[in-house]
Amino acid sequence: MSDAPYGERRAPSSRFLPPDPGVETPYRLTPGLALRVAILGALALAIFAVLFFRLWSLQVLSGDTYLAAAQGNQLRTIRIEAPRGTILDRNGKVIVDNVPGTAVKLWVGDLPAKRRYEVIRKLAWVLNVRPVRLAKEVDSHLGDPLDPITVKTAVGEDQVAYLSEHQSEFPGVDIQQTYLRHYPYQALAAQVLGYVGEVSPSELDAHPKLYKSGDTVGKTGVEARYDQYLRGEAGEAQIRVDSLGRPHGALQTKVEAQPGSAVRLTIDMGLQRAAERALKFGIQTARENGSYYADGGALVALDPQDGAVLAMASTPTYKPSVYVGRIDRKKIEPLVNDDAAKKANYPGINRATSGVYPPGSTWKPVTALAAMQEHVVEPYQPLQCTPSATYGLDKHVFKNWDPYINQPLTLPEALARSCDTYFYQLGYDFYLQGDKGRSRMQEWARKFGFGRPTGFDLGGEQSGLVPTPAWRKQHFTTDWDRAWNPGNSIQLAIGQQDIQVTPLQMARFYAMIANGGELVTPYVVAQVETPAGHGQAPVVQRRYTPAPPESAGLDPAALQVVRDGLYQGAHASYGTSAGVFSSFPVPIAGKTGTAEKVVPLPGYPPDHLENQSWWCGYGPAETEVPRIVVCAVIENGGHGSTAAAPAALRVFEKFFGVHGGYQQLVKTD
Repeated sequence: MSDAPYGERRAPSSRFLPPDPGVETPYRLTPGLALRVAILGALALAIFAVLFFRLWSLQVLSGDTYLAAAQGNQLRTIRIEAPRGTILDRNGKVIVDNVPGTAVKLWVGDLPAKRRYEVIRKLAWVLNVRPVRLAKEVDSHLGDPLDPITVKTAVGEDQVAYLSEHQSEFPGVDIQQTYLRHYPYQALAAQVLGYVGEVSPSELDAHPKLYKSGDTVGKTGVEARYDQYLRGEAGEAQIRVDSLGRPHGALQTKVEAQPGSAVRLTIDMGLQRAAERALKFGIQTARENGSYYADGGALVALDPQDGAVLAMASTPTYKPSVYVGRIDRKKIEPLVNDDAAKKANYPGINRATSGVYPPGSTWKPVTALAAMQEHVVEPYQPLQCTPSATYGLDKHVFKNWDPYINQPLTLPEALARSCDTYFYQLGYDFYLQGDKGRSRMQEWARKFGFGRPTGFDLGGEQSGLVPTPAWRKQHFTTDWDRAWNPGNSIQLAIGQQDIQVTPLQMARFYAMIANGGELVTPYVVAQVETPAGHGQAPVVQRRYTPAPPESAGLDPAALQVVRDGLYQGAHASYGTSAGVFSSFPVPIAGKTGTAEKVVPLPGYPPDHLENQSWWCGYGPAETEVPRIVVCAVIENGGHGSTAAAPAALRVFEKFFGVHGGYQQLVKTD
């Protein structure tokens, strides 16, 4: 029986669709399809494996790192500047310290990318800084978003109030307390003390571990040379900020800042003030005596026994405070611009160490010592001092500064009178000794410290020049200029022509005469110390003992002859500085100098000569051990007796605490 409605036979298959004769096995997995599925599966498995291992790496291996980074978006580390150490004079007087101030810093990474320059322009307007300069500084720090830039220090209260009230308009701006350098004595010893400023890119590159962007560092003088002790150690603090860099919560100190150590100098600020006033007095006196172009100078006072600098003055000068806080470009122009510096007569130069001058007659003790050591002259052998002398094949006439003298003199008398023709003869006698003799005076001069730095602890010295026959051959081109002629030895004997010295070198030489033939090394820093409590002695961290003096190898008898001549020069009736020092209660010994130097002046020929006024000496002389050496030079000041000698007297008056008495200024060499 069939189950079909019409009795037809039911199909044997139970499928809904009838079998397709063209397909042998319709739903079977073919080899090609299996390969494709396997490839897709392997690819999916590899992708999931990479994602899994990346997730594991982030969570397990780098979890702490990214956790710290996430927290860093909320906590900002701020570098706390350490207060710089104070600078003291030899008696403990504070000559440089700090006062509190406010600084505005900018975190470049918090500036909005689209309106960065709008924020910069507005911030520059509020702080009264140049927007172009600030924009350039921001651009240079775009690759360093973790270190802020210092926009301005010494910010006024009204500016701080405005920025605080409009925080939302200044993303990344941070107001911090800072320390500003304070100079109670203003311009006194400016070139010695130096100044501070923001660390430069070159300094950052040279000391990447020591300095950070925005740090205050010493730039010149004591501030720079002893910066490692003065700067202290910066601290760290943290503060919570939002996504715009705005602070939320109080500043939390993590590492306390360690203040810098104090640096004690050998300088006596009372004597320093007297030295700087003495230079101004010397310039004024020179102008009153007809040297109208006197406009600068230097003065050095040394302890002749160990080389301690008691005073070091240079004029014109400047106030280091011009570099503190908001910098006025007009005020620092003479310190950074060559044309402005020339117009102001280079106030930034320390003339005591970097000014070079012909020494004139203050050099005659060098000639005298060299001549006695080489047996060119006997100390009490009389030589004729004449109004003029003629030397050389060309019969060149060399004049004496005093045209009215014609008498024989011993060496001490020649020093006291500063007889040029006496020393012309000594120079000519050196010349007559041939090639070897023509360099012997210079060899002794180098033993006395000329032609090389003194070793002054602040550095920055000029070496000066002691000309020799070899030097002329090396530096000149024509046969005449390259030759060492009689005139070269003759001019050198009185400290003229090519010879160049610094005031510090001259002071060191006269200290050698004063102390018995020992060449000291000048120094200005005595010790580094940690200030103690009230009434307690400071704790010395490092003491700078002076370098042992070098023996110049002089015959004591020859040295005494020169000392006698210098004493007579300040006390004998014919002494060139007797009018200044003969009535001074403390016996002084010293030598004047009037040195010709080419000085270009408006309206004068290019080879115009002006006299540089010198005086160098020491006291007490003869009666006890000398305690102070003073060497002064007044630029374009005329005669040594009418400008430099009166200036030096002012320093002796302050040091010994006595008045100089009657003075008679006579125009002598």
